[in-house]
Amino acid sequence: MAYQGNLSASVPEWLNKGDNAWQMTAATLVGLQSVPGLVILYGSVVKKKWAVNSAFMALYAFAAVVLCWVIWAYKMSFGDKLLPFWGKAGPALGQRYLLKQAALPATTHYHKDGSVETAMITPYYPMATMVWFQGVFAAITVILLAGSLLGRMNIRAWMMFVPLWLTFCYTVGAFSLWGGGFLFHWGVMDYSGGYVIHLSSGIAGFTTAYWVGPRSKRDRERFPPNNVLLMLAGAGLLWLGWAGFNGGDPYAANTDSSMAVLNTNICAATSLLVWTWLDVIFFKKPSVIGAVQGMITGLVCITPAAGLVQGWAAIVMGILSGSVPWFTMMILHKRWTLLHHIDDTLGVFHTHAVAGYLGGILTGIFAEPQLSSLFLPVTNSRGAVYSGSGRIQVLKQIAGGAFIIGWNAVVTSIICLAVRLVLPLRMPEEELLIGDDAVHGEEAYALWGDGEKYDSTKHELYSDDTHHHQWPSSGATQVV
Repeated sequence: MAYQGNLSASVPEWLNKGDNAWQMTAATLVGLQSVPGLVILYGSVVKKKWAVNSAFMALYAFAAVVLCWVIWAYKMSFGDKLLPFWGKAGPALGQRYLLKQAALPATTHYHKDGSVETAMITPYYPMATMVWFQGVFAAITVILLAGSLLGRMNIRAWMMFVPLWLTFCYTVGAFSLWGGGFLFHWGVMDYSGGYVIHLSSGIAGFTTAYWVGPRSKRDRERFPPNNVLLMLAGAGLLWLGWAGFNGGDPYAANTDSSMAVLNTNICAATSLLVWTWLDVIFFKKPSVIGAVQGMITGLVCITPAAGLVQGWAAIVMGILSGSVPWFTMMILHKRWTLLHHIDDTLGVFHTHAVAGYLGGILTGIFAEPQLSSLFLPVTNSRGAVYSGSGRIQVLKQIAGGAFIIGWNAVVTSIICLAVRLVLPLRMPEEELLIGDDAVHGEEAYALWGDGEKYDSTKHELYSDDTHHHQWPSSGATQVV
């Protein structure tokens, strides 16, 4: 029931304070995954000379998306229907709009005879909460995409790319699957963004990496993380922030939200362990970067299924998310010329596109009927293991993912070609050689000793390009 204590004009009858508090908390958790989570992770997992640029690409994208989101992109994703895959653009800024009860107008689902099968989604909190919650999802999608481009994309081209990609790619996937578009009404399952966020960012990142071109030869050959411990701090924010990522998508603090959070952590833990075991078995060492990759693939894989599957299915999905992307990254990447040719800096194709599509297909296999009824607009939805219409569900999941792949590959290419008409996508060679100091006039570690600038004539020689005696790289470091 909605909160009934109408003590002031700011507490309308439909407001549920618990749901509103949780939704704003979940939005904050997802925001923290980006800022500072991915800002820290990107800034520390790259070579020292790219720490500032990588962190700033994430920070800039977050700010740019928030502004574009409230001016036009939110309604393109969750507003009134314009096309089967797109909503009508418009601002989400006025109090009359933001203080009314949240509603997704295109989500009313009808039977074939025209009668209502599932009512419009109308959570018990204001539209302002919904706009912000969905905005941080849009922001993290663009930031994840950036992981494919670190260490060489022209920062000015990135500034132009972000609003274009948000407008012409992200909004299409969001409306189609969540906002009441054709995939939503067809019954494609994407609980919290396996397709909308991860598959789209993985494909778009890989596509953009092709058009931007590779890092410098020197950086591709040697690209050590500048701070592994700080990378783990960023990864920790990413993992724990996923409670808001998946736990907030029922749009309420309910039982399904609890199930989603538990399944998220089960799958992530399983995937991390499986990836680490595979590193030990095949490379003789447990890679810390590899463990983080395994954590991410587990989180990504469970995302489309978080509140739709049982705990045992989350373990199975964790085993597969820790092994299938590991195989594509560690084995297939080296043997397939296309994957090896395109310089995907952090392997976003493997950790997000492969893991996201895998999770979407597994959702079509393991979605439990009772849990599905708590969330999905199409009644009697179920996974293939529960027979009935489940076998068709797998085909729906494959087709829905194929649409996201095709749209993002084609439209992202068009965006890159359009940006290239105005600005070069790749940094000039002199900036690639120097890094942060040339691009931003700033360095991540500019001081030497107690506030003293590094001077090679006075201090011991040090550079992250200096040759050190070391064992051969193993695990995920071979890719990164």
